[in-house]
Amino acid sequence: MRKPQVDDYVRLTQDIPELSLNRGQVGVVRSTWFAPTVAYEVEFHIVGMGVQTRALLLDEQVVVEDGSLLQQQA
Repeated sequence: MRKPQVDDYVRLTQDIPELSLNRGQVGVVRSTWFAPTVAYEVEFHIVGMGVQTRALLLDEQVVVEDGSLLQQQA
């Protein structure tokens, strides 16, 4: 499985209740952090909210979404 890169779509592998994010939600990687450990700044657009939510997530909290997201939503 490849590591996320900037502008990749990633799917959450666990809930983050303090940010109202649920496992399975898809976001976009906006930056990568390398110290002290690898982390990804991911932007989520939550349905019903007019603003985006950004979270700093560890490698085990996301998986890269390959392929078209439109096919999965149909």
